[in-house]
Amino acid sequence: MVKVATITLNTAYDLVGRLKRIELGEVNTVETLGLFPAGKGINVAKVLKDLGVDVSVGGFLGEDNAGDFEQMFKKQGLHDKFQRVAGKTRINVKITETEADVTDLNFLGYQISQQAWQQFTADSLVYCLDYDIVAVCGSLPRGVTPELFATWLNQLHQAGVKVLLDSSNAALTAGLKAHPWLVKPNHRELEAWIGRSLNSIEEIVAAAQQLKAQGIENVIVSMGAEGALWINREGIIKAQPPKCKNVVSTVGAGDSMVAGLIYGFAKGFSKAETLAFASAVSAFAVSQSNVGVSDPALLEPILNQVKITVIEG
Repeated sequence: MVKVATITLNTAYDLVGRLKRIELGEVNTVETLGLFPAGKGINVAKVLKDLGVDVSVGGFLGEDNAGDFEQMFKKQGLHDKFQRVAGKTRINVKITETEADVTDLNFLGYQISQQAWQQFTADSLVYCLDYDIVAVCGSLPRGVTPELFATWLNQLHQAGVKVLLDSSNAALTAGLKAHPWLVKPNHRELEAWIGRSLNSIEEIVAAAQQLKAQGIENVIVSMGAEGALWINREGIIKAQPPKCKNVVSTVGAGDSMVAGLIYGFAKGFSKAETLAFASAVSAFAVSQSNVGVSDPALLEPILNQVKITVIEG
């Protein structure tokens, strides 16, 4: 079986809520959907574990409030390689508006000292060699510059580690220079990277090909309800999942897609099968408040409705 690790440098508790519409400057009553130990890599690991894949999790945790994370790792059977650092893991507030998108209020958490970063890079460069795929997910904590991040990713690349990168903004831009094996920007992240709006599939494909030209083997662009594109040397395919009638929260949909992709690689699926499965897992995610797949059988009816189109190749 393929061995997988996920790395989350900027972990968070996700406080997830829902309301019809946010009224700025007013008192808003929010339906609480839950407070979950999270972070993008942890979300990926939770979904993979539900799908039967053994996963290790690493990165940083604030030692002041690590208890819920440790309890969750134990309960889910995730191998804990997290480095504890002084301070608290932050809380992120994620509000789903039933008439609009998710609004994220991401707070600042712990500060990573130079010594802590040096320890992390030394430790992770050793343990990452034991894994077939290492998913590096999420934003950078205070104290870790994009340059430090890119240097570490480059070291992983030079050591022969297959890195899947799912990040945004400065971390994505810096990380791309380190030749990750696969990147999964969403539509907005791709727009931010290229510096202009992308208003059609053709424009998105052209931007993704520019990304691939930087020496990245696989570029997968998630586009929400519009599906996902996969660009690599074999060509370009598009997956279109069925419309979800009951959207509870889109929090974790992208992380669920990453987990679905890794699962496809682990099972030896074809490119089309892998993207279809990842799209089904992502589509399933929006029907619930927490991240995970309580029963893999629930994916079947969605997977049967995913449409794969060959755009080129």
